[in-house]
Amino acid sequence: MRNPKFFHKFGVWRGIHSFIFILGVLALLLSISTLSKFYSLSSLISTESFCNILNSETQGGIENSATKKTIEVVIRKIEEEMKNMNELPSESMVLRYSSFLADILGLVQSVQVSLTQVEMINFEQNGIKKEIHPLSKHSQEGAEPANFFLIEEIRKYVKIKPNRLGKQNFMGANGTFTSIGHACFSMKDELEEYMDYDVGEICKDDWRLAQKLMVHGCDPLPRRRCFSRAPKIYHKPFPINESMWKLPDDRNVRWSQYRCKNFTCLASNTTKKGFFKCADCFNLVDHEKPRWIKHVNLDPNLNTTSDFLIPEVLNIKPGEIRIGLDFSVGTGTFAARMREFNVTVVSATINLGAPFSEMIALRGLVPLYFTINQRLPFFDNTLDLIHTTRFLDGWIDFMLLDFVLYDMDRVLRPGGLLWIDSFFCLKEDLRDYMETFKILRYKKHKWVIVPKLDKDDDREVFFSAVLEKPPRPFR
Repeated sequence: MRNPKFFHKFGVWRGIHSFIFILGVLALLLSISTLSKFYSLSSLISTESFCNILNSETQGGIENSATKKTIEVVIRKIEEEMKNMNELPSESMVLRYSSFLADILGLVQSVQVSLTQVEMINFEQNGIKKEIHPLSKHSQEGAEPANFFLIEEIRKYVKIKPNRLGKQNFMGANGTFTSIGHACFSMKDELEEYMDYDVGEICKDDWRLAQKLMVHGCDPLPRRRCFSRAPKIYHKPFPINESMWKLPDDRNVRWSQYRCKNFTCLASNTTKKGFFKCADCFNLVDHEKPRWIKHVNLDPNLNTTSDFLIPEVLNIKPGEIRIGLDFSVGTGTFAARMREFNVTVVSATINLGAPFSEMIALRGLVPLYFTINQRLPFFDNTLDLIHTTRFLDGWIDFMLLDFVLYDMDRVLRPGGLLWIDSFFCLKEDLRDYMETFKILRYKKHKWVIVPKLDKDDDREVFFSAVLEKPPRPFR
């Protein structure tokens, strides 16, 4: 039997240990509560997630590098194969095979650009500053213009084309950024019909569809990889000393989309031509030849006209008018007359029911085929003269006219002339239009307002002016 003192000692020792254990637990709880004031549980969790992110980024960086090397090998092999194909005997097979490989190469290069984007984003997240070129900017896949269309040719055209060497080209860009007009998205069906063709084949005879797209804001149109239709029998144009005042050969125009099927019909005063704007412009002898050389539309009561003569205008700035733009509906007669005074003028027009562009070219002049929706394709302060007639009239919205006039001001050089020729509008709108022209603060050389006499209605008037752009040295 054990000694009673032993149990007494054991009980005392166990009580001491229990007291020490309780004190230890209290000290631990006190320490944890003190530390919680400075560190939270979320910080420990975020540290763990940060480690996971670093590990995943390191892993992704290794995979990214390996993938880029693989793609570079694929690109090099495809390029070598495309060079070797030139030795194959069948030309058609070479073209088809080459086109296929070119498409595959474009897809692989686009993947290469995507990997570069990921690499740039990782650099940003890690705090490493690195210059990001436009091709590497992050964008949502749904916002890509190509995803809006179903026709493959549109999708291929609107995608960014990176430079093959991976460097900036001589224009300072890392790729080619092809563009289409914003209204192309609202005219999706018409644009897809326009771009539905066989690559390398003859295009459909759909220039009217193309012009409809342009007039309604789908401008610029995308390029196409098909051969444009030409007249079946094209005869060489007349010599330049004959072509100015002689109707061209009918065989040099495709007439399928016009009511008139020859130039004789267009020059006639009796036939219905299918258009009304500048309906007499193809009558070169009776209607066109006297224009800007003789006064033909004199008001019998006031003995005034809205027509200014070319010699009068050129005498405003003797020897200074050398190049210009005729932004009108016509067959190039203004440019033909200015050529006689050693002034080079290009003519901007569209084919409103008749082959205006072909007519201008067959006369030996330069046609520019674009609409009023488009910015003038000239650099700032370069033209000596801008002439416009039968185009900017009372139908135009005031805000649009404002944009057009400022764009004309942009391309006119200081001291250049803006020739507003027979602008017509309603009498009640005249004051508003005059204020729009006065906003330019141009110097007035000629300014006349006369009644419009070609209709019984006397509510319309003609306005003509020759204005000079100021130098603006203070800007």
